[in-house]
Amino acid sequence: MHEWSIAESVISAVIEEAKKERLEEITEVRIRIGELQRMEDEIFMFALDELRKGVGLLKNVKIEVETEGVLFGCRMCGNEWKGMDLNEDEYEAIHFCPEVSHAYIRCPSCGSPDFEIMKGRGVIILSLIHI
Repeated sequence: MHEWSIAESVISAVIEEAKKERLEEITEVRIRIGELQRMEDEIFMFALDELRKGVGLLKNVKIEVETEGVLFGCRMCGNEWKGMDLNEDEYEAIHFCPEVSHAYIRCPSCGSPDFEIMKGRGVIILSLIHI
């Protein structure tokens, strides 16, 4: 379950930033997760909640998570499109390594596998609100 390792990374990054800025307590953390991460939201939120326990500066933190839908852009014809029509095995492959998406996805306009992932990948800490 990569949700736990990503949650650990988020909590570590928040703690590191709080220490760097000499913050005493974080009251809110906003996170954006790309659709390509294929996170199980309940597991991720449970992991965040468990990992923040015992961390004084996160004792009252509210964590908000938003999902960013995927957006692709074809390098050949300039077409942009959202979403993926993949089976579960293909989703699983892309979930672990988004770079392999080129093996499974084609531009719906021209059929090219030469595209970029414009939105919808990665995990980003959008903001930390503190006292």
